[in-house]
Amino acid sequence: MRAMNRAVLAVLATALLPACTVGPDYQRPALPLPASYTEAGHTAGGDALIDRSWWQAFKDPLLDQLIEQALRNNGDMQLAAARFEEAAALMREAGASRLPEIGLATGATRTSVSSDTATPLPAGYPVLRPDYTANLNTSFELDFWGRLRSADATARALALASSYGRATVELTIVAGVSQGYLSLRSLDAQIAVAGDTLATRGAALGIAESRHRLGAAGELELQQARTNRALIESQLTELRQQRAVAEHQLALLCATPGLAIAAGDLRQLPLPPLPPAGLPASLLEARPDIRQAEAQLIAANARIGVAKSALFPTISLTGSLGSESKELSGLFAAKAGIWSVGLLPTLALFDSGKREARLEQANAQQQQALAAYRQAVQAGFKEVRDALVAGHERGLAEQATATQVEATARGLELARKRHEAGYSAYLEVLDAQRAANDASLAHIRNRQLRLVAAVDLFKALGGGWRETRP
Repeated sequence: MRAMNRAVLAVLATALLPACTVGPDYQRPALPLPASYTEAGHTAGGDALIDRSWWQAFKDPLLDQLIEQALRNNGDMQLAAARFEEAAALMREAGASRLPEIGLATGATRTSVSSDTATPLPAGYPVLRPDYTANLNTSFELDFWGRLRSADATARALALASSYGRATVELTIVAGVSQGYLSLRSLDAQIAVAGDTLATRGAALGIAESRHRLGAAGELELQQARTNRALIESQLTELRQQRAVAEHQLALLCATPGLAIAAGDLRQLPLPPLPPAGLPASLLEARPDIRQAEAQLIAANARIGVAKSALFPTISLTGSLGSESKELSGLFAAKAGIWSVGLLPTLALFDSGKREARLEQANAQQQQALAAYRQAVQAGFKEVRDALVAGHERGLAEQATATQVEATARGLELARKRHEAGYSAYLEVLDAQRAANDASLAHIRNRQLRLVAAVDLFKALGGGWRETRP
């Protein structure tokens, strides 16, 4: 036993020698980005944080409910969650590889020896020999060059990337549901406007028919009134079809095939909050797709360590501790103890450049991941700038369309009075009706685009924002 103790201590001392990791240390790449966004007049300094429940800014309980259903039932979310579980399991497997495995081996054999041989058996030598064994054995790699640590770091980074991938899918689904819901409510408002216009033109047609019967209006005015009403009926049919398609798309996103949404009105939704002045560009770091790209870069960096460590010898520790006896009753007696311990260094002397090629592959993959990370950051910065500009310009356009709605409504009123007084033809009234209808629809569509621009900004930032200063 003293000899066994000395051997074990020697092996442990060797295992505890300082080890090194031959792979490169990770350093976040420096990217030349401005400190803040200056689009749309946001030039002053400001502090902001990401708000994960950004869609609640629309203050619509039904939208909140639809998003909850989508996050719970959507197939893409379930697929992303399963991928994350797989990556997490691979991470645990890689971590377990750094620890020794301990196995138990037992056996019972009975061997018959021939007594009729050229060399006679010694007197009393048993012809039948039973043998019972029980052993605990272990074998694991001593991580001198950091191969196992680099493999563990790779698996952890990939699990983190999978987690961020799931968050990216979640953000995409939330944005998709929000945009689809805004489209649905925009169509509801347009249908309401078209319905009001249809009622007005129906009444105008009735007046034209009465005037025609009385001889106060000609056939041309009657047909113009009928054409005008038919155009709105056709427009209303098209809007109802578009609404049905938008509702079906929401049903798909929410994984609720029978989803039916009652009519609402986009104009009842509040305008989204404006981002704080000097929105910091560092908010991009919260975007899950950018974090995913960086995690993949970290994993690629760690793979270089795995490939480089393969150029050095692999040293494994083996050990066994157990008992062996010819009698089952004496298997665990003190004199039946057996043990072994050893170090097994191995090194491939010639592989035709295979390991060097794998190292070159790892370096090339790291450069690819670096390029993908830089591209993700730059694309994210552009998307935020685009959304800021869109929100600002859509706000100005909404003011212009509101003025247009007011002006065309007044113009329609004047055209009717002029026609009733006999100062103008009915065609002037028809033109005024079309202008008023088109202006109302354009105003609703612009409000939708303004709200969608806010969703795009939320998505581009990886969420919303909360000012940190009171």
